[in-house]
Amino acid sequence: MDQPDIVRLSADSPHLDRIAAWQHAEWGHLTPGETPTSRRVGLREECGPAGVPSVFVALVHDERGRQTPVGTASLVADDMSVRRRLTPWLASVFVLPEWRGRGIASCLVRRVEAEVAASGLASCYLFTPDQQALYRRLGWRDHEALDYRGEAVTIMIRHLGAAPA
Repeated sequence: MDQPDIVRLSADSPHLDRIAAWQHAEWGHLTPGETPTSRRVGLREECGPAGVPSVFVALVHDERGRQTPVGTASLVADDMSVRRRLTPWLASVFVLPEWRGRGIASCLVRRVEAEVAASGLASCYLFTPDQQALYRRLGWRDHEALDYRGEAVTIMIRHLGAAPA
């Protein structure tokens, strides 16, 4: 398979509702009180023109030549209420189950890393309960282990540029 196109999601994208639904289904349990509607509103606000925040989508061409979303990832200022001093965050990395194992998540992560670096930021964080091996392969390092909203997670860091003086 050719690699997907990784494009910036705009607030008026026809794919926005689908991606918001993926995010709500996958991580809604981490944000009590969130609804599919509030997730759509939040995602629309994350669709910045560059830097933080930004949302990216992996698109593949279907048999009719139309672009279909198969994955997403975001760059946000804050993704963990108990670690607000850490910023920015790689967040919401998701690939449809039938498209996993093809390097799409890695492409999305690399695109967010490039956005961080282009913004002049030296590092980025993420948290994950179960994908530490994937991120370690991509150069991320463990930063802290903790229980977050009932889930054992690892906060990871990726250094992308020179440390601030």
